[in-house]
Amino acid sequence: MKIRKALFTALYTGYSPVAPGTVGTLLAVLIYVGEYLLFGERCRVVNAAVVAVSLYPAVLLCGAGEKHFGVKDPSQVVLDEVLGYWVSVLFHPFSWHMAVGAFFVFRFMDIVKPYPAGSLQKIRGGAGILIDDLVAGVYTNIIMTAVMFLIGMYRLPVVF
Repeated sequence: MKIRKALFTALYTGYSPVAPGTVGTLLAVLIYVGEYLLFGERCRVVNAAVVAVSLYPAVLLCGAGEKHFGVKDPSQVVLDEVLGYWVSVLFHPFSWHMAVGAFFVFRFMDIVKPYPAGSLQKIRGGAGILIDDLVAGVYTNIIMTAVMFLIGMYRLPVVF
């Protein structure tokens, strides 16, 4: 159980007394940066593989977290934020602009939960915990793609 708890709380970042989802997302950013430092430009492939291999176990782990804490979508379970962030940067080449920008956009999307993310959260079990963050990650990925396109196309100065 200790290993599962470490995983569904994202190495215990979910126990942060302030903004556990944000702290869990910061861990995701650190892991993403670590992927880049270890694998260079191949981090896109590594990130895609990690997301693909992690999805099903994440559903099970988030469900186990819900059972452990005895409430629907407990704040301590932040593995969903980790995967949501990784979806935010999925297939993008690494850059600090992407890593930091995606962090802020993802947190906004995760908090606001634009349709259908909020309604999907009502699904029971680990899938319900995970799905809204994955949708927020997809929204973030689309927004970051548009931002990077506009920056590249119009040669706009990067302000973040």
